[in-house]
Amino acid sequence: MTLLRLLMLIACLATALPAHAHDGIVVVVVRHAEKDDDDKVDPSLAGSGEVRAQALAETLAGARLDLAIATQYRRTRQTAEPAASAAGIPVTLRPVDAANAATHAGDLARELRALPPGSTALVVGHSNTVPGIVEALSGKPAMPMPETEYDRYTVVLLDADGAARVITSRY
Repeated sequence: MTLLRLLMLIACLATALPAHAHDGIVVVVVRHAEKDDDDKVDPSLAGSGEVRAQALAETLAGARLDLAIATQYRRTRQTAEPAASAAGIPVTLRPVDAANAATHAGDLARELRALPPGSTALVVGHSNTVPGIVEALSGKPAMPMPETEYDRYTVVLLDADGAARVITSRY
């Protein structure tokens, strides 16, 4: 999907948000952008990843972000920072490690479902956490994410009655 089509989708969602402003929560879930090879444990974003993070921020500019969540790793924080900065909010860290890997997605989904109605959140994860987060939020199976995939985004619309709608595309 081209960036223009993604922008049009987000614009449509942003236009539709007032109808859901009193009863729904919007969660955008993405994997971190392309990583550099500067550190084997905690790499930063590559130049192409920085471009992708900025494109994400531009795409979400009309979405009125209330919360941006990333893991403790530089690549997720650096992916979330441009969008969070544009929204005037900090990036909130939700670490994931061996101790909480089994419960991370469910814990995060509970936290997101407890946001006030009308909230919009960005969640930046990893190829091995994004599908689980989407599934925990929506209750629907999510496609696995290969290590080489950086361009998928998923919008989960959480209705007040607990129902979830999922829109998955590429940017």
